[in-house]
Amino acid sequence: MGTVGAEGTVTAEGTAGAAATDVDLRFLRQAIGVAQEAKDRGRHPFGSIVVDGAGTVVSSAGNNSMPPEGDPTQHAELRAVAAAAGRLSPERMAESTLYTSAEPCVMCTGAAYWTGVGRIVYALSEHRLLELTGDNPENPTFDLPCREVIARGQRHIEVLGPLLEEEAAAPHLGFWD
Repeated sequence: MGTVGAEGTVTAEGTAGAAATDVDLRFLRQAIGVAQEAKDRGRHPFGSIVVDGAGTVVSSAGNNSMPPEGDPTQHAELRAVAAAAGRLSPERMAESTLYTSAEPCVMCTGAAYWTGVGRIVYALSEHRLLELTGDNPENPTFDLPCREVIARGQRHIEVLGPLLEEEAAAPHLGFWD
């Protein structure tokens, strides 16, 4: 969890002094809302949005990875960045932020990297997610932080999180039991 600092910013643990603004928190809460909507539709409770540099929501996606009609690669983050990349130029993608209800997995971090998004802001850490899902076979999560994946690449992506972990955990409560 973060701590509230001056002028309404929230400094997240493990982010080397990076701070989330009130705008970041508003969009992060919107992504958590998308996760709740996914859960309400019987899908895995994950949600993501991409916001361009002007503050416009370019794409929004919940998880669609559950059979029979779902595809295991259709995580919320991957769907959101892929849709945004189809609408924005590479320059505008570099100015965009992926807001997501949970820390992107390896696959989704790769998708964010390849689409050229400039920033990732996430709520629930991979570690906390594992505590919530346990050994549920529908979510065999990696214990690999997205920062480590990004550090191996050639593009710089700013990462901020975890933030609002308790709020982000709410859609998961009772889902993985």
